[in-house]
Amino acid sequence: MNKLSMSKNEAEIIKPAGTRPLGPPKSTAREYFESFVVTLVMAIFGMTFILQAVTVPTGSMQNTILIGDYLLVNKFIFAPGGKPVPFLPQREIERGDIIVFKYPGNKVDPSEDAELGVKAYRENYVKRVIGLPGETIEFRNNQVYINGELLPEHRNITSDERTQSEMPLNDSAPRQPDEKYSVYYSERSTEAAEKGRGATGGFNFGVKGKPMQIPDNMYFAMGDNRDNSGDSRVWGFVHRDLVVGRAMFVYWSCDRGASGGSMLGCITNPRLDRIGKMIK
Repeated sequence: MNKLSMSKNEAEIIKPAGTRPLGPPKSTAREYFESFVVTLVMAIFGMTFILQAVTVPTGSMQNTILIGDYLLVNKFIFAPGGKPVPFLPQREIERGDIIVFKYPGNKVDPSEDAELGVKAYRENYVKRVIGLPGETIEFRNNQVYINGELLPEHRNITSDERTQSEMPLNDSAPRQPDEKYSVYYSERSTEAAEKGRGATGGFNFGVKGKPMQIPDNMYFAMGDNRDNSGDSRVWGFVHRDLVVGRAMFVYWSCDRGASGGSMLGCITNPRLDRIGKMIK
């Protein structure tokens, strides 16, 4: 039989298996839209379960973290409920971790929150984990004691207490092998501590002469800028459920003073040496 004389039905029978008629080509607008939707879904998933961006408005962590630093937070590293999932890079919270958490609120003096303009469970705070569940902590004479033993910390003294929230502090003292991170005190508070008159005013938890045991699923968090930090000494412990994640690195940083606090000024006054800095 001549190919030209084949019927339409016969021609359809001998088509290669799996062949389907091609539809109309996608428009450029549709391709861009589909790419945008996929990217948006991936970004939402990542920001919900893996990463989060936060900014630092205060100097309580100077000079580990500066005012105007924008941080990327790893929300995945800490195992939920303290139980790491097998084969995943997760672990429990450890001493020395810099965590981001929802502010638990000052239940001892709620009026202080109103004065500062902060609200419980809404503000993101950044502090360093100092005490772990079950440990007994006491802060006396500018030193931290865990279960009655002095906690090794790399102590630095700054000459001007008034500038601690506005500019980086000095980091000149040699670090010892067991000192994993740096903390900062002013000359004035250091001299008072050496005379046994360390500051306790405004502190309600783990103060001198009143060591306190940290409850289960709770953590004691403090700022590295010890003379200018509202932390667990003031408002208490951080519950595990309030922890958002661990601060990873600085993805952007700007001089808030030079920028005047505006977003445009922050873009035009970057601190390039801070970008990409790992937080530890």
